[in-house]
Amino acid sequence: MASRQEVRSEETKRAILAAATQLFAERGFEAVSIREIAKAAGCSHTTLYIYFKDKEALLHQLSKGPLQTLVQAMEAALADEKRSSEEKLREISRQFIRFCLGNRNMYTLFFMIKASRIDEEEPEQELQALRTHLFGLLRKAVLLCLPPEVGEEEALAYARIYFYTLHGIVGTYTHSEESLEELLGRLAPTFDLAVDVILAGSKQTMTRSGEK
Repeated sequence: MASRQEVRSEETKRAILAAATQLFAERGFEAVSIREIAKAAGCSHTTLYIYFKDKEALLHQLSKGPLQTLVQAMEAALADEKRSSEEKLREISRQFIRFCLGNRNMYTLFFMIKASRIDEEEPEQELQALRTHLFGLLRKAVLLCLPPEVGEEEALAYARIYFYTLHGIVGTYTHSEESLEELLGRLAPTFDLAVDVILAGSKQTMTRSGEK
């Protein structure tokens, strides 16, 4: 059984994370100070530093759990042998879009803040490693849909284009007042079509390249 001090400590940590989530979502990561987070959490900034060494540590703690959940869902879809390669790509695309639109207030924090190159092989930061792994799963799904003779660099280029397109879709509706279910109910067919168009365009481009 947890002691009273342990319970109080856990409550303080949760309050800090909740305050950081709200302030980051409302004003952006860079605009918020540690002192402001501590004040909103009802503790001193020195107390906050007991739990988190800086804002980057807070960012990591807020992002790690949700991104790991997305990774697991995408890995499961890719491992589903009942789906064709194209169906796997559509499914992980739906998962990615649903996740991002369901976390619109945190979307920039999850994917953009303190981000490095998405194809970086060995990121130093654990959060960036998660982002890179997500891109790797999308890259794998795209590669499964392409002819086997496609080279590594060419496959990476198509995966990047695909990744940018998904983020473009999400960015279009980041500030929408519609609920997640309203957006998906209205736009899911368009999202699926976007995936098909990108895939068809990639295959057509490769066919033309092969004819030269």
